Amino acid sequence: MALLKRINEKAKAYLSSGFGVNTNSYGGRFVNKNGTANVEKRGMNLLHRISWYHTMIEMPAWKFMLILLTFYVCINFVFATIYFVIGIEHLNGIDSSGSEWVKFGQTYFFSAQTFTTVGYGHISPSGFLASTVSALEALIGLLSFAIATGLFFGRFSKPVAFLKFSHNAIIAPYKDMTALMIRLTPFKNTNLTDAEAKITVGISVEEDGLMKNKFYSLDLELDKINALTLSWTLVHPITEDSPLYQFTKEDFETINGEILVFIKTFDDMFSNTVAIRTSYTFDEVEYGAKFHPMYSRNDANTKTILHLDKLNHFERVAL
Repeated sequence: MALLKRINEKAKAYLSSGFGVNTNSYGGRFVNKNGTANVEKRGMNLLHRISWYHTMIEMPAWKFMLILLTFYVCINFVFATIYFVIGIEHLNGIDSSGSEWVKFGQTYFFSAQTFTTVGYGHISPSGFLASTVSALEALIGLLSFAIATGLFFGRFSKPVAFLKFSHNAIIAPYKDMTALMIRLTPFKNTNLTDAEAKITVGISVEEDGLMKNKFYSLDLELDKINALTLSWTLVHPITEDSPLYQFTKEDFETINGEILVFIKTFDDMFSNTVAIRTSYTFDEVEYGAKFHPMYSRNDANTKTILHLDKLNHFERVAL
């Protein structure tokens, strides 16, 4: 408790964090590891609180492809059922000598040809009702493929900060003191320049007999770099003005706190600024550790090799 009071008096908190201050109203971490806010929105129906475009753009590629495939299979199944109910005699070219399953399969493939506007010509609709349904399906198919094409373009053209963060933050020796260190690195063949970093720590402290979330901006040894081509270790020297001053290993294990990391950088491929964020709860901080080097020169001394698999490698050290 004395430590929490010392934090409250020593470090200067600020209120522009964008997160709640009442610990009783806040559950879990502030930011998920992937950078999304750990917030669930309620009180409004799903169609109003969900942006389907953003959802489709942000979801993993395998899930995106699975949804498109499922939609394609299901909508053709619906139209095949409609054609089957109307009667296969209104679809010229269908072999009516097979079983009902074979007939339905033929209507399904006719639906797929109509939906994609391929139209091989083997089967064609006859009669007003069948022709109306096929015309409607062709229209829906055109609109669906236009939407799918837009989503594909949006996913491929969206500027993304291709950066990976170390799994853990560490407390490491730094000059004649200790420092909080977090490492990040670009992992794709992108050119990132003018990178800027900000770190905020949120700690539950006692104020007027109540536990509140207090947020403190952590000063960095270097908060801007001209080019982000190798690994970048964010270093916060733990001086007397730091809210982490005199924190012990036990403090990180018992105090409820979270370290929020915000990165902005310029991607010259898209000529746009990209941003990414992540967080580390105090139990994800390794006390008494040192990162291993991530890059080295090649045997011919002509290139620098960035070892992406060493991003999370560290060793224990005494503090």
